Amino acid sequence: MKRNISIVLVRPRDPNNIGAAARAMANFGLSDLRVVEPYEPSWRAAVSAVGAADIMQKARLFDTLPQALADCTVTVATTALKNRRLNETIVALPDFVEWIDKQPAGKMAIVFGNEKTGLANEDIELCHAAMHIPTTAKQPSINLAQAVILTCYELARNQVPPHGKSALKAATFVQTEIVVEELDKLMQAADFRQDYTAAQRKTLIRKFFQRGSLSKDDLFFLKKFATKLNGKLKK
Repeated sequence: MKRNISIVLVRPRDPNNIGAAARAMANFGLSDLRVVEPYEPSWRAAVSAVGAADIMQKARLFDTLPQALADCTVTVATTALKNRRLNETIVALPDFVEWIDKQPAGKMAIVFGNEKTGLANEDIELCHAAMHIPTTAKQPSINLAQAVILTCYELARNQVPPHGKSALKAATFVQTEIVVEELDKLMQAADFRQDYTAAQRKTLIRKFFQRGSLSKDDLFFLKKFATKLNGKLKK
């Protein structure tokens, strides 16, 4: 049995890539496809993908990546790493399953970017880690459909276990973001790190959480603490 894994496509434009990604999921036993801001004509053309009609019909569309990640406890961005300086943990595809097995239990999302530009830095910053597929230096990037196929194959070949290392109920993306918002308000109320933009402060807070695999109860405690301090600072 495989771990509960969702494949997320962000702003895809080529119906052939969308269809091939869905077929790869069907081939290797994955079924939860989530798509963020697809190019509408391409999406309509891809819905009838041969051999993956069931997955395409059940696929869920989202306006933003945070919405697509809301119920996930572990999120992974895929990137070619070219011309990027990332703060996230970087995992190569051959080591990916071993890395997954060390993560908290719960739903995992693997996020793939647009065919032309890949994922934006802001998209990658929302994720716990970045996964890349090793290629030659001469050709560092790989086609979207091929990337999904290789990833699905690697997951199936290694039979990713359904649970992670932790018996605690891990916090979802949306639960973590609630605490990020509350702590950012606290930083503003305390006039702390006002040289950062709100987005920069939230990224900083988010990275602390992503390094530690906090449970749902841990986050609830931090939220109550931040809310209490916010109330006192406003008096």
